Amino acid sequence: MTIDYLPFIFFFIALFYSSVGFGGGSSYLAILSLFLTEFYEIRSTALLLNICVVSIGTFLFIKNKVFNIKLFWPFLVASIPLAYFGAQVRLSQSTFFLILGASLILSGLFLILRFIQAKIESKEFGIAKKLGLGGAIGLLSGVSGIGGGIFLSPVLNLLNWANPRTVAALASLFIFVNSVAGLIGLGVAGTFQLHEGLTLKLIIAVVLGGSIGSYLTNKKFNMRILGVLTAILVIYVGLRLVLLNGFGIKI
Repeated sequence: MTIDYLPFIFFFIALFYSSVGFGGGSSYLAILSLFLTEFYEIRSTALLLNICVVSIGTFLFIKNKVFNIKLFWPFLVASIPLAYFGAQVRLSQSTFFLILGASLILSGLFLILRFIQAKIESKEFGIAKKLGLGGAIGLLSGVSGIGGGIFLSPVLNLLNWANPRTVAALASLFIFVNSVAGLIGLGVAGTFQLHEGLTLKLIIAVVLGGSIGSYLTNKKFNMRILGVLTAILVIYVGLRLVLLNGFGIKI
């Protein structure tokens, strides 16, 4: 498969992820790592595409008055500065791909976790816990280029923190602000790079896919199988990156 097929693939990725409140950063990173070798391009592109997709969902959540800023702000206050500083961390190529590989494996597992129906007893989150969770995911978001919602949303759903629609709204906003902070951090550090000739095509593809996905619901379209297949792909690429960069093993 050549790089010319990426816009079509990214269209369907954006369609799926936006339908469940995510941006698709983990899958963008996974696939781009198979085609691009410049890791700053990979991270910059994934964050930019994240923003394009979740800005649509975020707008719709605001329009439909799903937001509850009193619940959301502690997650955001800690995540934004740490995503900004995480994006400025200069890593060697092998170290970056090791971190990215581990992040992709976790993303795939958390994506599968999202489809687990069993919930544990609901527990109230104090401000300290919200700050800690948001900050930790924000830092990982900045370093790896993953928006972070794919980690945050399954945990909050599993813990029955709030209704799924409220969690999806938080995840969408969380990804948006962390991706923006990450891009700013990359710009300040002088490591913001995009692939000439490819980026615009990918933006168009994810905007179209994200626009359609934002209107879809699991009641009309069963996305479970596609979600599990996506998780398997992300885990595979994550394992491939870890084994190749950590042990020199190709799979």
